[in-house]
Amino acid sequence: MRQLVNILGFAPGKLSLYISALSHRSVKEKATDNNERLEYLGDAILGGIIADYLFRKYPYKGEGFLTEMRSKMVNRQTLNDIAVKMGLKKVTSYNKNDGSLKSSQIFGNALEALVGAIYIDMGYDKTHRWVLKKVIVPHLFAEDLELLEINQKNKLYSWANRAGKQLEFETLDERMENGRRLFTVGAVVDGEVIAEGKAFNKKDASQIAAQSAVDKLNIAS
Repeated sequence: MRQLVNILGFAPGKLSLYISALSHRSVKEKATDNNERLEYLGDAILGGIIADYLFRKYPYKGEGFLTEMRSKMVNRQTLNDIAVKMGLKKVTSYNKNDGSLKSSQIFGNALEALVGAIYIDMGYDKTHRWVLKKVIVPHLFAEDLELLEINQKNKLYSWANRAGKQLEFETLDERMENGRRLFTVGAVVDGEVIAEGKAFNKKDASQIAAQSAVDKLNIAS
């Protein structure tokens, strides 16, 4: 409870909501006990709050710019990194014997579920203020994100062309998760999978895979 209050900055009203938000299905299979339903809700609420933030911050920017900025902010890896920095890894319940979960994006999912829990517990206005204070202001620097190249696939394709490599993006796995289809896409260079990305659509999954490949290969431009 002490760790949770430190992360939230307030005492939760309905503690059971937050326990569910921080419980991965690897330890609680029942849909009403784990965080998948809250993740679904929190994903929508967080996306809406970030869209509102960008709409107000950039009053003269067009839809394309705003959409691209939102994509950068709600990137699965970005949210997972924020969640770890916030300390959610320490309070999230998951099967610690499953080594793959430790390096997965379940903590970003827990962050979304936490947003969903706050929304149900405290309402939209409180959730809006919390996301601004705890997520956007300390972790999502819009000015820096403006300079971030979102289309990592183009960067990777350019590298492959220069290096004489064959690059493909292949769907490695496709499964239902909390009522949504989760895709795993691999960046394949000369027949070898060098990086993977997971998302709820193939486009985002391939971009995450491309970003991972760019980082792994240390491609500057």
